[in-house]
Amino acid sequence: MFSKYRDELIATAKAIVAPGKGILAADESTNTIGSRFQKINLENNEPNRRAYRDLLINTEGDINKFIGGVILFEETLYQNDEQGTPFPAILKKHGIITGIKVDKGTVVIPGTDGETATQGLDGLADRCKKYYEAGARFAKWRAVLKIDVPKALPSQLAITENAHTLARYAAICQENGLVPIVEPEILMDGTHSIEDSAVITERVLAAVFKALNDHHVMLEGALLKPNMVLNGTGNNAPATPTRVAELTVRTLQRTVPPALPGVVFLSGGQTELEATANLNAMNLLPNRPWSLSFSYGRALQASIIATWKGSKDNIEAARKVYLHRALCNSLAQLGKYPGEEATAENSQSLFVSNYKY
Repeated sequence: MFSKYRDELIATAKAIVAPGKGILAADESTNTIGSRFQKINLENNEPNRRAYRDLLINTEGDINKFIGGVILFEETLYQNDEQGTPFPAILKKHGIITGIKVDKGTVVIPGTDGETATQGLDGLADRCKKYYEAGARFAKWRAVLKIDVPKALPSQLAITENAHTLARYAAICQENGLVPIVEPEILMDGTHSIEDSAVITERVLAAVFKALNDHHVMLEGALLKPNMVLNGTGNNAPATPTRVAELTVRTLQRTVPPALPGVVFLSGGQTELEATANLNAMNLLPNRPWSLSFSYGRALQASIIATWKGSKDNIEAARKVYLHRALCNSLAQLGKYPGEEATAENSQSLFVSNYKY
């Protein structure tokens, strides 16, 4: 790895997952944010999308103690607030690092049982240069795999293809000044057990880190965004936060080199409370050479959107909810989350079958 950005990449990766900090994933595509707006009967148009992202980005107070980075959709990267200030400049002023979603979504791999590969490598270097100029300092690329034990999914083909594209993406990002978040998401869909999930997650992560090594990706300047090891949504066997933590951390210990500064989990359709409690349980376990933190979209935003309802009158109330959820996950990153009372919002299932964004 000979990128001229070497020192900057290392510093950025460490800053994003500094003690008590994680990531807000606000990079939903236009279609996905539209499905969120549907729940509050809000039209999915550019002014409303900009207003919602403004709500998040212009939140002040202690937010920079809890949030190290915010991932944006390309549209948002080039938007301004009502005073004409670019959103990346506002985040920088608040001490928060701007990230950008750079993949182009998934397509089915021919000859597989609906398994997918992620598009977006063509022209990625040029896009990364432009994103860096616009203020972005890290990027995200989502690969998607699914478990079906009777069908022996994920197939080796899907694992190999997605590991390869994640590594290619990561190398291109680092060459152009962006810290790559490597996201091999194994969906919660299915009836598999938590033990099945552990075996397959270990297999996937081993392939991903082999590919990252093959492509000379500098781990000190990268982050991993995996799924937690969980039951399939169709499997009702109980899995406590302690059990989730034990299997997830064991899987990481077996596959993730200590050179990597941080692991930022996706929430994957867990409720807000589940995602926070499971993260906290992980940070109570020994032998964690990496920061274990969060990169939540749904599990940080569901209650915010429900409070906002698209009304200017509710912006400050929604920002208080954002601060609260960010604080809870910050405490979980430190292993100090005390738990909280369940409400209709924070205990609502956020699972979406075959989730796309």
